[in-house]
Amino acid sequence: MILLLGGTSDSQNIAKAFNKNDINFYLSVVSDYGESLAKSVAENIIKGRLTKAEMVEFIQNHQVNKIVDATHPFAEEVSKNAISACEATATPYFRFERPSFSAGGILEVDSVKEACQKAQEYSGNIYLTTGSKTLGEFLKYLPKKAIIARVLPTTEVMNAIEKLGLTTSQVEAIKGPFSRTLNRELLLHNKAGVMITKESGNAGGFLEKVEACHDLNIPCIVLRRKKINYPNKFSTIEELVHQVKE
Repeated sequence: MILLLGGTSDSQNIAKAFNKNDINFYLSVVSDYGESLAKSVAENIIKGRLTKAEMVEFIQNHQVNKIVDATHPFAEEVSKNAISACEATATPYFRFERPSFSAGGILEVDSVKEACQKAQEYSGNIYLTTGSKTLGEFLKYLPKKAIIARVLPTTEVMNAIEKLGLTTSQVEAIKGPFSRTLNRELLLHNKAGVMITKESGNAGGFLEKVEACHDLNIPCIVLRRKKINYPNKFSTIEELVHQVKE
C-alpha cells in the first residue's frame, strides 16, 4: 500500500494514474477543500496535517510500503517529516517535484521578510498571491491597509482571514486557474503597485502571473523554493508510476 501525500493538482493526476495502473493507495490531504477534491480520485482518504510521529504510526499500522510525496513545492515541513518518517521505518520515499520555472524580469527573494522589504519600495497596493497559510507572516512586515490577498474561497480560509483583521475589500476569494488576461485585469482592478508570489512552477500558474506583471510594468517579487535534498525525485508522472510499480 502506498501513502500519497497530496494537496496539489499534481497529486490529483498521480492518483488518477495510480487508479489506471491498479495501484492501491491512501491519499493524504490537509483541508476540507482538499478532501472534497480527493473524493473524485481516491477511495482511501486521510484528512489532517501529519507529524513525523503520526506518519511513522500510519506506516506501521496500515502496511504502507512506499510514500509518494506530491505536496506543494513550499510545503517544506511536510516533506521533511515524510523523509524522516521513511528513514525511521526503512520505507522507500518518492518525491514528485513539479519542474522549476525561471522567468526574466522578476525580483527573486529567499524569505517572506525580504519579499516584504522589497515590496515597500514601490507605491500602490501589494497584491499577494502566496496563499492563506503564510498570510499572517506577511502581516508582520507589511502595512495591513496596503494588502490585497488572493485566496481560495473556502470557509476555512475566510474564517482564518477574518481573524487576521483584513477587510472584505482586501480579500479576493477566487479559484483558479488564472490566465494571463485574468491576472492582468485583477491587478488593474485592485490598483496593484507590486505583486508577491511563489515560484510554484507552471502547474501553479506562475508564468501567467509573471506575464501579467510584465504587461503592466508591475514589479513581480518571487519567493524562491527552499532547497531540500529529496531522495528519488521525479518530474514526470509516467516515470514515477514506473518506479513505484517496480
